Amino acid sequence: MNEPTPLAKAEAAVTEAATNTDVIRLALAAVELAKTAQQQAPACGHHHQAPDFNTKKWLTIGGLVIVGGCIACFLAAALALVAVAVAIGGTCATACLLILRALWRDYIRGR
Repeated sequence: MNEPTPLAKAEAAVTEAATNTDVIRLALAAVELAKTAQQQAPACGHHHQAPDFNTKKWLTIGGLVIVGGCIACFLAAALALVAVAVAIGGTCATACLLILRALWRDYIRGR
């Protein structure tokens, strides 16, 4: 019959022991992980209550945001009107100077 040699038996025993050691290590790690997951923070002895919703605070913030937006809009509109006024004034001044220059040339030439 084909009986395993003592060396083959020893190799099989070593392989099985190594496999069993890895399995045992894995099982111990799982147990430690379970212990850690079950631990809870110690209670501090008093009840924690969520702060109440402060309506006045949020209405004040909302009102200030609205007023700030209106002021910004007013300032932007005023700035746009100033820009339009400067453009119209520049155009009128240029036209006036061109007309006066033409009149001056005609006066100098004696017409």
